[in-house]
Amino acid sequence: MKLTQLFTKTTKNAPADETARNAQLLIQAGFIHKEMAGVYAYLPLGLRVLENIKTIVREEMNTVGGQELMMTTLQPKDIWEKTDRWDDKKVDNWFKTKLANGTELGVGLTHEEPVVDALSSFVTSYKDFPIYVYQIQNKFRNELRAKSGLLRGREFVMKDMYSLARNQAEHDELYEKAAEAYSRVYDRLGIGAITYRTYADGGIFTEKFSDEYQTISDIGEDTIYVDETKKIAVNKEVYTDENLAKLGLLKDSMVEKRGVEVGNIFPLETKYTDALGVYYTDEQGQRQSIVMGCYGIGVSRLMGVLAEHFSDDKGLVWPDAIAPAMVYIAQLGDEEKVLAEAEELYNQLMSAGIEALYDDRDLRAGQKFGDADLMGIPYRVVVSAKTVESGKHECKKRTESEVHLLDNDGILEFLITK
Repeated sequence: MKLTQLFTKTTKNAPADETARNAQLLIQAGFIHKEMAGVYAYLPLGLRVLENIKTIVREEMNTVGGQELMMTTLQPKDIWEKTDRWDDKKVDNWFKTKLANGTELGVGLTHEEPVVDALSSFVTSYKDFPIYVYQIQNKFRNELRAKSGLLRGREFVMKDMYSLARNQAEHDELYEKAAEAYSRVYDRLGIGAITYRTYADGGIFTEKFSDEYQTISDIGEDTIYVDETKKIAVNKEVYTDENLAKLGLLKDSMVEKRGVEVGNIFPLETKYTDALGVYYTDEQGQRQSIVMGCYGIGVSRLMGVLAEHFSDDKGLVWPDAIAPAMVYIAQLGDEEKVLAEAEELYNQLMSAGIEALYDDRDLRAGQKFGDADLMGIPYRVVVSAKTVESGKHECKKRTESEVHLLDNDGILEFLITK
């Protein structure tokens, strides 16, 4: 975590072929590399942010009893034909490929069918339920438009969870537990207050409503109508008098806003389990259908949304929970005592479990401060000949102008009790 050892570098200029602010900032800060439209590589600091988001998502899925697995990207054609989702006329954003022998395969865009197929060997009795399984992996969708940086990718990181229940009542309980977990995820990411559970069209997944989670944003692609008192929203695609009546909402209470979808949960009923012939035996020995739900969060999309939302004219402003490091140590000057003090502080912070990014490059103060702001590191500590002489270093929060003069122990206490 020393910048002289980090192969990435920041740049002042936004890439000419990138119009989305999230991608511009992340590329300028050296967090991602654009391979092509809708496809990005995550560089060391960007990967840290992505992994921090994954950790929050993973912890909340585990809290409701989710069991993590990893499904394959390549998917057999036959299980998708059984559910009538192989034909491009039914699902038009597939990537497909062929084996050398001509066998057609799908490249994973979602995993309802493969999950049911995998669980068919293990789910036979009423005693096996309820079940939550989830994964966090790359997905591939042949998007016609990929102009919004990380918000709309052809290759992206997604958390998809699936629930299996014995009956509708059990499913409803699992569904609401997952919905509550989603709300906790957005709260922990710092966007809970502007993220709404939103009724939407079920698309290729269900004939019922799906529940989107929409974060209010000027760059949102969706139009939603929000009841701010009930903290519920309705997507424009299902915003009809009939649907509002079903949901117990009044048009006069709804406010039009722009939103970015940051999650989506679906009631699947028995569509996929029945189609693939997967059932269970109840207490009376009778064969019964399995009720499913699915729950998606675009992890890389969230990174893009957070980059858009938590930024200013200087660059990114990451929340503490997802920043690639908590502290940016700016070493000013190359005097031996400055180098020794900066190194000691760096080691002290790291030993205390506080991730630090140590700028030991031979650059002017302005360049270092500019990079600290562009990268969005929550706290900056300046170590210079002046601060070493006084025994106290300059410590400030990224979003505040106040500078605190603290010794090493004071810096530790300041960061731990922040």
